[in-house]
Amino acid sequence: MINAMKKNGGILALFAIFATGLVSVTHLLTAGKIEEQQQKELLKVLNQVIPAESHDNELYKSCTLITNEQYLGTPEPMPAYIAEKNSQKTGVAIEAIAPDGYSGAIKLIVGLDIDGVVTGVRILNHSETPGLGDKIETRISDWIYSFNGKKLEGEKDSRWAVRKDGGEFDQFTGATITPRAVVGAVKNVSLYYQQQQQTLFAQPLNCQGG
Repeated sequence: MINAMKKNGGILALFAIFATGLVSVTHLLTAGKIEEQQQKELLKVLNQVIPAESHDNELYKSCTLITNEQYLGTPEPMPAYIAEKNSQKTGVAIEAIAPDGYSGAIKLIVGLDIDGVVTGVRILNHSETPGLGDKIETRISDWIYSFNGKKLEGEKDSRWAVRKDGGEFDQFTGATITPRAVVGAVKNVSLYYQQQQQTLFAQPLNCQGG
């Protein structure tokens, strides 16, 4: 009986080693493809929030990490992708968090030109209610495009709020919390950029793989 137990134990050990090796090999074979796909998706989003004609550098490689919980919605470092043309800074795309969505945090990216005008906003991740809060996605509605071409005129700019709060951004029928959170997050990113533009542009490119 003891020999049988040893035999079974040996078989299980060999199976575990084989399974571990298989997982490792699979990871090695797919890691490169996953990273390549992630870069393609990132580049696609960056080109949506920063006009192609405004830069001649590779945006996803021109990345620096910034930290500011007040304006970026998280204590974690967030990527900022700096646009350049003819070696001159022309704008930036900043990732941030709207921590006060209806169903939790909303991750987004905000593009701004050198003067602080919004060139595009996209939602990167969210858990908002389908049919209500998910109107922040471009595949559901064109609401997110309402930021394009707008510039924040200081912290007390009353236009940067949903209409229910006296601003100029539409809320969704039955869902005010979600657009309110996104408007607030884009406003905060704009404030950060206005206050920290020179510091941001002077930082080294220090994102992993950047």
